Amino acid sequence: MAVVDAVRRDLTRTVVVALSLVLALIGVVGLVRAHQDRAVPATRNHALTDAPATADVQSAVTRELGQILSYDYSSPSTTQKAAAQALTGPARRQYDEIFAALQKRAPHQKLTLSATVQSAAVKELTDDSATLLVFLDQSSKRAGDKQASASAAQISITARKVGGVWKIAGLEPL
Repeated sequence: MAVVDAVRRDLTRTVVVALSLVLALIGVVGLVRAHQDRAVPATRNHALTDAPATADVQSAVTRELGQILSYDYSSPSTTQKAAAQALTGPARRQYDEIFAALQKRAPHQKLTLSATVQSAAVKELTDDSATLLVFLDQSSKRAGDKQASASAAQISITARKVGGVWKIAGLEPL
């Protein structure tokens, strides 16, 4: 009987050690997977986890686009001031080129442009940058036109936080 008890103890000890190793392995795998999940970009995307920050950038970009994409030939300084406040980097340089060409043609044509953001969605958001997809309606009217021309546009926007304020850094028509 002593031999059977010894075998039973050895078998029990072996099973306990094996189960302990399996549980330890499961724990290690769980820790590694948890670390990997934190490293995945989607978990760092504040657009998915921070509703107030998402609403903040969405609101700022919506307001800014309405201001910089609207233009009245009789008051170009309004649009210029809005662009100076709302744009940075490549978007500012691109806008300045377009605005210069517009200022040459607009007074002769008595051109007015209007843009209204219909929807803006934040695709990616970090503490200081954001990517948005914006759907907007545009209309233009020239002297002699009986009614305004209207069109819809989709734009990918890159925004950067500069001095605590969201500014548009990139505009890409889609």
